[in-house]
Amino acid sequence: MTGPGPLLLGVRHHGPGSARAVRAALEAASPPAVLIEGPPEGDALLALAADEQMRPPVALLAHAVDDPGRAAFWPLAEFSPEWVAIRWALDRGVPVRFIDLPAAHSLALAAEEEARGADQAPPEPDEAAEPDEAAGCEAASEAPGADAGSGVDEASGAGAVQPDPVPARPEPADEPAPTPGGEPSGVRIDPIAVLAEAAGYDDPERWWEDVIEHRGSADGAAPRHSSTSNATVSGSRPAPESASGVGVPAAPGYASAAESMARPGSAVASAPRSHGADPRAPFAALGEAMAVLREMYGHGGHERDLAREAHMRIQLRAARKEFGDGVAVVCGAWHVPALAAKTTLAADKALLKGLPKVKTEMTWVPWTHRRLARHSGYGAGIDSPGWYGHLFSAPDRPVERWMTKVAGLLRAEDRMVSSAHVIEAVRLADTLAAMRGRPLAGLVETTDAIRAVMCDGSDVPLDLIRDRLIVGDVLGEVPDAAPAVPLQRDLSRLQRSLRLKPEALERELDLDLRKESDAGKSRLLHRLRLLAIGWGEPVTGRGSTGTFRESWRLRWEPELFVRVAEAGVWGTTVLSAATAKAENRAVSAIALADVTALAEQCLLAELPDALPVVMTALADRAALDADVGHLAQALPALARSLRYGDVRSTDTAALGEVAAGLAERICVGLPPACTGLDADGAAEMRGHLDGVHTAIGLLPKARELGERWGFVLHRLAARDTVPGVIRGRAARLLLDDGRLAEDEAARLMGLALSPGTPPAEAAAWIEGFVGGASGGGMLLVHDERLLTLVDAWLNGVPADAFTDVLPLLRRTFSAYESGVRRTLGELVRRGPAAASGPVHASPTMPGFGPGLDGPRADAVLPVLQLLLGSDDNDLAGVAR
Repeated sequence: MTGPGPLLLGVRHHGPGSARAVRAALEAASPPAVLIEGPPEGDALLALAADEQMRPPVALLAHAVDDPGRAAFWPLAEFSPEWVAIRWALDRGVPVRFIDLPAAHSLALAAEEEARGADQAPPEPDEAAEPDEAAGCEAASEAPGADAGSGVDEASGAGAVQPDPVPARPEPADEPAPTPGGEPSGVRIDPIAVLAEAAGYDDPERWWEDVIEHRGSADGAAPRHSSTSNATVSGSRPAPESASGVGVPAAPGYASAAESMARPGSAVASAPRSHGADPRAPFAALGEAMAVLREMYGHGGHERDLAREAHMRIQLRAARKEFGDGVAVVCGAWHVPALAAKTTLAADKALLKGLPKVKTEMTWVPWTHRRLARHSGYGAGIDSPGWYGHLFSAPDRPVERWMTKVAGLLRAEDRMVSSAHVIEAVRLADTLAAMRGRPLAGLVETTDAIRAVMCDGSDVPLDLIRDRLIVGDVLGEVPDAAPAVPLQRDLSRLQRSLRLKPEALERELDLDLRKESDAGKSRLLHRLRLLAIGWGEPVTGRGSTGTFRESWRLRWEPELFVRVAEAGVWGTTVLSAATAKAENRAVSAIALADVTALAEQCLLAELPDALPVVMTALADRAALDADVGHLAQALPALARSLRYGDVRSTDTAALGEVAAGLAERICVGLPPACTGLDADGAAEMRGHLDGVHTAIGLLPKARELGERWGFVLHRLAARDTVPGVIRGRAARLLLDDGRLAEDEAARLMGLALSPGTPPAEAAAWIEGFVGGASGGGMLLVHDERLLTLVDAWLNGVPADAFTDVLPLLRRTFSAYESGVRRTLGELVRRGPAAASGPVHASPTMPGFGPGLDGPRADAVLPVLQLLLGSDDNDLAGVAR
């Protein structure tokens, strides 16, 4: 608004056009002070915005001191009007302040609402849990943009949602609509949608772009296709009936306010087209339209706005008393009428009386374009921040420059894109804009042109363009002088010393733990995982599978700063915090598996001070837990932990003693525990059997324990009361370890597949013996006796029982590789082996001899000698 009193600049948050308009208005007015919608706790941090290290996007982070997990963000991008106003004021030495409701109240109000379980309560604009409210401001429509010289000042985009704290769309049409002049009946008003509907548009975004953003440049040049556009927006199309879901009352003042903004000659549509136009006039026109809407809809369903606006009026009064009436206020356009209203100080204070309050801390944190683009969590609800940033930073010809960027990206991905493609794409985008009655080509037109010209009609390259350019992987930076919890400072120091820079783009990191630098990175990442700071996640590496290799997938997200603040209660450094949390978890853990997993984490993170506490808790839980399933579930983690002593030089002697004790108790209790199990219990116990078998081979007393474990497996394989899947698996483990002769394995299979065995039990034995990824397929390929037994049993299964065992058999054999299944099929088609004579006397498939072929085995010796550089004597007998 212009005229006597403060300069009220109603904006659309994160809009390039609004940002340019604010800059132009501030240049023209030169206010003595600038007031911005935002938390007053951030006033002390505003000076950092001028620091050379500050690179948007950034965000103000406020969190409760007693509950760091309760936090709120106020994101600011380079193209945010608030950021432009802050930098303008700091560059000119003009005082700048935040005037919104303090974060201390916002966080407390959000906590109360959560405690009440008010799912339908109006969300707090400053609460980080609401994507559109993360901007820290709440305006459903913003001021027009004013391009200082580019000819384009748009925030256009296909389906671009409104990046505002309030909902970007009205409620569905079946919801009760508010009545003029009264309180809304549970419906939140989207002012842009209401104004667009009055102007005859069914798409609020398209109306805003055509009428507000797509205007001419400040040099007086009319926009391209202006004649077509003006004919479209001048009211020639009829207004649809409740197109956006909110009924439009036939109120003369309301209609005229909306239509006046849509007319080509209106202040909003034509203000920037000549050198003499007042850059503050569009704000006045938009403020007038908002005043009509506020008069009709009240607070529009945003009840908490009343307290926020009361606080802003109080701060505005104080600023006018200190600096005079010429102060400028940058806020959401929805708030402009409330700030211009005549109220008393006592009435405003009454609205703030009794508000809850919590102690808060605030700082600057880096933000990302991806977070700006998200519509959940801490996002700001912008579909195309990369496109917005391009429009704001492009000095001229933004469409041409955008097409050049796209061409460069596609060329980097080895796609054939020439200068002719760029030229034709620009021409097509302009033509589409003209055909659609738009003043300028927006993101939807440029995307359609890129798809047709550069991508040959395919959407696959467009996914890359959306990811890299339209959204982007920009990660902001904040200066080192920004306040931070001690844990955050220690983490930043470690990141610098280890050269492990946080990045918004997901990447994989391969570590060789034999190198000290890589070992340090591994320790840091494991300690952060223990503190629930999920910067990195372990993944399966593509290289060596040795214990000295680790692979991580890294991606830094802004909310991790909240996790760091939460973890700050455990200590001031990453090491002390991880140690304290590990000790606390060890003392409070109930399940044995939880303690063993914690012990593994402590060894990975190298927390020597926490290990004694964890080991004591582990010994106590192991002594008290008599469940064999729990013991079997805990042993593999301990066995894995014992391997880390080789590479990490960690003392695991105490851990080895506990693991050996667990193995002894499992050997005693496992046979009785495997009796009388149902199908689900047997499948679970089979998994425990595999885990224990692998773990015992890794323990320090592997030879001694292995002998006892072999005896246990023999008992399980021979006991009829044990489920077939466990008996079969025990037999297979013995056979693989060389503790069971092939003839004995064939005898056990023959017993299990005898006619007296129920088909379902026999099928379960087969699954345990040759099922899944255990290599059973190759076993059947190379041992025709076993294949003959299986084939003969299968042929003898009665027809009425075959349908019952078919799912189990299908699950067993479908896990084999296709080549193994094909070979088995060929062997079965050839027929069973000869019934008489030695087992290897029968003909075999090509490539599978009846026994060891000495000459063929010796033929590999020259190759081995060449590879290993050894003498013939050294390789004597190797091939055999």
